[in-house]
Amino acid sequence: MATQQLRLSRQIPASAEQVWAVLTDIEAAPRTLSDVLSVEVLTPGPYAVGTRWLETRKMFGFEGTEEMEVVVAEAPRRTVIVADAGGAAYRTEFLLSPISGSPDAIELTMVFSAAPQEKGGLKGALMGVMAKVGMKATRKAMEQDLEDIAAAVQRS
Repeated sequence: MATQQLRLSRQIPASAEQVWAVLTDIEAAPRTLSDVLSVEVLTPGPYAVGTRWLETRKMFGFEGTEEMEVVVAEAPRRTVIVADAGGAAYRTEFLLSPISGSPDAIELTMVFSAAPQEKGGLKGALMGVMAKVGMKATRKAMEQDLEDIAAAVQRS
């Protein structure tokens, strides 16, 4: 199975700094993101490369906890978060881009990719089938995350 990728964007009427503050407030994620049930920060301190946390999220009707790690943090323009779970390596990148002609708005782009850690055989074939189903659900979750982030920025 090849790497699966989704890319979604949403315009937010706010500065990159305002969006960045919401996006990187890991402890507030259960209040910000509808599907995040809890967060346990493993590395105290400000959001930076190496920041790690356990995130419990509801996906596919089930609760699951994954360890997340920041591997890129370029405030207030770009961050990349990775996780390994269920036989796949996950990568989520957030890009904050100015909108031409709108000094008080940014475009928040979320790029999610999943790459199998197991290749070939029956397990690899099964993962390929499940990935197609999973990506549809993941798209809905990403759309909700972008909506939730925009709403949290407007509240702040």
